[in-house]
Amino acid sequence: MSVVNANKLDHRCWRAELSLAYKKSRGRSVLAGRQHIGPLVVQKPFYPEGDEVCHTYLLHPPGGVVGGDKLTVNVDVEPDAHALITTPASTKFYRCDDRQARQNQNLSVANGATLEWLPQDTILFDKSKVNTMTRVELAPRAAFTGWEILCLGRPASGELYNDGFCRQAFEIWRDGNPVLIERTALIGGSDLLKAKWGMADYAVMGLMVVVGANNDALDLARSVESVNNGLGSATLMGDLLVCRCLTNEGILAREYFTRVWQALRMAWIGRPAELPRIWNT
Repeated sequence: MSVVNANKLDHRCWRAELSLAYKKSRGRSVLAGRQHIGPLVVQKPFYPEGDEVCHTYLLHPPGGVVGGDKLTVNVDVEPDAHALITTPASTKFYRCDDRQARQNQNLSVANGATLEWLPQDTILFDKSKVNTMTRVELAPRAAFTGWEILCLGRPASGELYNDGFCRQAFEIWRDGNPVLIERTALIGGSDLLKAKWGMADYAVMGLMVVVGANNDALDLARSVESVNNGLGSATLMGDLLVCRCLTNEGILAREYFTRVWQALRMAWIGRPAELPRIWNT
């Protein structure tokens, strides 16, 4: 492991960066390289499924992101390795002044490799200003599934998302060609949040993708119980399965996507679903 001393961008904001590299070694998927700057780290990997799959938990000890902070995660999964990455808790973007918070996630998966990107939800506090970008680079024979769950405000605490903004981008590229390009611009208190053609007055939106799917996978996804107290959908575009949901609690979105993941995983990669243990704590 390589550790770089944390350093501030200026006296008001922090830079945090984490780079992870996985490879296959003697039949075992291992975390072969990790470097970090600032408060973004991982602890030891776990192997609840045996040597084939390396489970890793991303940790951000401060517990939240403020205006001016920049978080970057780089993941490189080398040929034939298999990594499952999640987080122990929600990512929180707090209210801020004129400074914006930024989060960049760069995920690269080589031929024969598999990456399961299953973070818990992201919570936008009222008056937060956020730019977030996830870019997935896949080799032609790479396997990938992942999701992103965005919670606007904290309705259970009486805090609505009345002010602030979030610019969210999610991209999947395979062999240098675009597979999915998503752009979302959410402005606190705007008509988009209430309109039926937008968020329909729901506070949580979720996106899940599975690369390497087929019509059988689509049928399996549509056969599971949909999101509780909300709306869910599944669409197949080529070999890309896209599931979406709207609801009012982040946990409900995660539970829906988990049901889809559990239904698909055996047919997708030949392994039953093994829930990350951290989700039970």
